[in-house]
Amino acid sequence: MTGREEYIKNQGTEKENISPRVSTRLVSLDALRGWTMFWIVGGGSIVTGLAALGHNIVIDTIVFQLEHTPWQGLRYYDLIWPSFMLMTGMSLPFSYAKRRLSQSHQQIFRRVLKRVIILFLLGSLRESVSQNYPYLIELSSALQPIALAYFVAFLVVRKSWWFQAATAAGIWLGYALLLGFVPAPGLAAGTLDVNHNLVTFVDQAVLGRTLPEGWGTILSGIPPIATTILGLLCGRLLLTDKPAQKKLVLISMIGFACVIAGLILDPVVPIIMKLWTTSYGLASAGWSCLLFALFYWIIDVSGLRGWAFPFVVIGMNALAVYMGRTLVPLDHIVGIFSRGIAAHLGNFGSLFEALAVILVEWLILYWMYKRMLFLTA
Repeated sequence: MTGREEYIKNQGTEKENISPRVSTRLVSLDALRGWTMFWIVGGGSIVTGLAALGHNIVIDTIVFQLEHTPWQGLRYYDLIWPSFMLMTGMSLPFSYAKRRLSQSHQQIFRRVLKRVIILFLLGSLRESVSQNYPYLIELSSALQPIALAYFVAFLVVRKSWWFQAATAAGIWLGYALLLGFVPAPGLAAGTLDVNHNLVTFVDQAVLGRTLPEGWGTILSGIPPIATTILGLLCGRLLLTDKPAQKKLVLISMIGFACVIAGLILDPVVPIIMKLWTTSYGLASAGWSCLLFALFYWIIDVSGLRGWAFPFVVIGMNALAVYMGRTLVPLDHIVGIFSRGIAAHLGNFGSLFEALAVILVEWLILYWMYKRMLFLTA
């Protein structure tokens, strides 16, 4: 039995026609991953350097969007983490169907479990190095939530689409009810103030600490699972033989529906990233779907791929970039050679330094790309 046939067999009553071209990489997914990572590893510094040359409405708007919302609201930078959760889910049906060609489900499960453990420990390492203090559990950083959500998504990868959808909806609904109706000691149910809410109370009770700026950890690690399962649903849609235009329309509709649902819910359950409230989960997942739909339309539907190559190089080694920025002081190393030149460039200095860092970083990734060196857990 082929991986494609096995995937279909395990969908229960689902009658989707799964494409046999499971080994083909989705260029738009790699490009979006690279685009998203670009803003973490240097894009923001480049925009800040441009702002130093003079302010205008475009640059000031981009700078504003490249900062997290202090508490309630939604900016572009608040979409980066959900985008990774969504893309993690999207890639799972492709990797599962490909591996099912030569491996049993149990063999794949063991590999997934190993990957989950490695990602979780890498998250611990990254946060410990960043904070200069041992952090075993840090669900407010991307790697550990990705590890947990990836594991849960794998557990339902062979279930029917309605089961997967119901699971995601159940997580979002259950989390909304939890924050809305369960009080913390000394706090009324539904209180969502900074550091005065059920999420930070649980962190204090379980971990013995809370994070700066009101970031949640234990409870807020649950709703990202729903975003990942939504990505799983989009991924299985992309794996079908439906026309690309129909896939594009369906994913766009999912995105719009989630954004609208999040905005409707916002007056009742505020959009707060640092608590990953249900309204935030829906709105951010919806915008992430729409962003992917844009990349998919331009790259895979329209065939305009050349412009995306620099982002593909980054996206295919996203883990290396993410860990490398913490473990290797690249800014300092490049700065040894660039600071002297930047000092003579006046207002152009900060932009030059930012460009130098991102160029060196990209060249390293290109070197790895050409030699097929891809860091995966």
